[in-house]
Amino acid sequence: MDNLKLVAGIGKERTKIQVGNAIFGEGLVIIAGPCSVESEDQILETAWAVKEAGADILRGGAFKPRTSPYAFQGLGLQGLKYLARAGEEAGLPVITEVLDTRDVSWIAEFAHMLQIGARNMQNFSLLKEVGKCQRPVLLKRGMYSTLEEWLNCAEYIMNEGNPQVVLCERGIRSFETYTRNTLDLSAVPAVKEISHLPVITDPTHGTGKVSLIKPMTLASVAAGADGITLEVHRNPAEALSDKDQALTHSQFEEIAKEVRLLERYMKEMKNELR
Repeated sequence: MDNLKLVAGIGKERTKIQVGNAIFGEGLVIIAGPCSVESEDQILETAWAVKEAGADILRGGAFKPRTSPYAFQGLGLQGLKYLARAGEEAGLPVITEVLDTRDVSWIAEFAHMLQIGARNMQNFSLLKEVGKCQRPVLLKRGMYSTLEEWLNCAEYIMNEGNPQVVLCERGIRSFETYTRNTLDLSAVPAVKEISHLPVITDPTHGTGKVSLIKPMTLASVAAGADGITLEVHRNPAEALSDKDQALTHSQFEEIAKEVRLLERYMKEMKNELR
């Protein structure tokens, strides 16, 4: 990994990136919200629910890259407006995915953080464009990508002048079919060995099963993740996308409580061992 100049972490302090009141690299950041913004009342209701349960950042997709061209593709600009209003009312910064180089600057007017999805990890034109934008970027790992390939994509963003990159392990494709993807938790400590950037996990996409989200979320915290991102919907059975992996409001509240307890316990243990 000798070609990593800006991302390499040996001898560097760990980077801290602030989004609203949340700071990646300083405590555990919880991102939560629906896969897709479906209506104004839906995103408002979920924004308040995740805020009260302890989320730090509200997520919601306005433009959705789907496997099928006939699946729900998002509400576009109207969805962004709903998301921005929900975040403002609930007092949460918002993150949303950007798909096209032409959309980066105006989407950044609505979102506090931009997400590069797994399918776009090696969309180098898009990486360069968000690198020119001074918004924090959440860079998801591609489903077939090595750690070096992933970090090189962060290098593309940072090389354009934007140092605010948070890495997200969201599961890779393997021979396993029981789960949607294979959440590579070893990537968390491995990336921290070779890079100074914060790294979070996405147990939602990493498993694709509601029953597995809580244990993998807790395991992520134990592995040293700087945050987690979870999909939450007021009624998953009616969700227009990813209904099988969306948490209800009460399920998210339960996970958030356990996560904060584990976070505090790990801090106490570290202090005792010093």
